[in-house]
Amino acid sequence: MKDQTDTLLHPEVTGFFDPATNTISYVVKDPGSNACAIVDSVMDIDYAAGRISYDHADEIIAFVRQNDLSVDWLIETHVHADHLSAAPYIQAQLGGKLGIGAKITVVQDTFGKVFNEGTEFQRDGSQFDRLFEDGDTYDVGGMTCRAIHTPGHTPACMTHVMGDAAFVGDTLFMPDGGSARADFPGGDAGELFDSIQKVLALPDETRLFMCHDYGPGGREILWETSVAEEKAHNIHVGGGKTKEEFVKFRTERDAGLEMPKLIIPSLQVNMRAGELPPADADGKRFLKVPINTL
Repeated sequence: MKDQTDTLLHPEVTGFFDPATNTISYVVKDPGSNACAIVDSVMDIDYAAGRISYDHADEIIAFVRQNDLSVDWLIETHVHADHLSAAPYIQAQLGGKLGIGAKITVVQDTFGKVFNEGTEFQRDGSQFDRLFEDGDTYDVGGMTCRAIHTPGHTPACMTHVMGDAAFVGDTLFMPDGGSARADFPGGDAGELFDSIQKVLALPDETRLFMCHDYGPGGREILWETSVAEEKAHNIHVGGGKTKEEFVKFRTERDAGLEMPKLIIPSLQVNMRAGELPPADADGKRFLKVPINTL
C-alpha cells in the first residue's frame, strides 16, 4: 500500500488565518510536484449587513497563482458552523475537485429539516464532487492522501492525512485549547473521544494542523502541533485521561456554551457545498432564521 510510504513525505503547508472567525485555511503542496490541495477555505460575511465578500479567498488564490500551483482538491474537513466556505468561488477560478465526508448526507437531512428546505434541496451530497468514506484515498500530484472518519463534533467530520501532515478539522485544538464541542445535532462526546484516539494513533511525529485557534490566555495564534505533543499535553485528552472523564467534562462544558455567531448562515451555505441558497424570481437570495430550533 502507498499509504505507509506516503507518511514519509513532507508536504509544504501554508496557513492562512482569518481573524474574523479564528479559522485557519491551508494550501498543501505535494513535495514532488506543483500540485496542491486547499483545506477549509473561508468566505467573508458581514452578517449584520447581509453582505458577503472574498478577501480571504482572494489571498489564497493569489498565493496559488504566484507560486504556479495546480489545485487538485478543495477539502472540507466537515460542515462548519462558524464560518462559510469559499470552495465554489475558488474552484471557479482555480479548478480542483471538492470533497467532504460521506456522512454529509446525515447533516443535510438534519439541517434540511431545521431550515425547512423544500424538496429541491438535494440531501444526497451531490453538491460535492467526492464523498469520502473512512479509509478512502485520493491523490494530490504524486502524494496519496487518506481520509479518516472522525465523528463526534459532527457526523461528517474527517481527518485528512497528507504525507506527514494531518488536518484534523475541529476534532482537536492546540494542546492548551483541548477539543471541540460535541453538542450540535448529530454530535456525541463518546464518539469524539474515540475519534481523537484515531488521530493520536498516527505516528508521534505526525504534524497536526488545526482548523481553529483562539489564543488561550492571550498567547499568539498557533495552528501546528504534533501527535506526541497532543498525547502528552492536551488539556482535555492528554496524559491518559479516560473516556468516562472526557465525556463527563465535555458534556458539562458544552451545556454552558453559546451557539457560534455564524451558525445560521454557515450551516445553510456549507451544507450546499459553499453555495448560497437559490435566488427567488427577482434574483434575490435570503437566509432563514429558525426560531427556537437550534
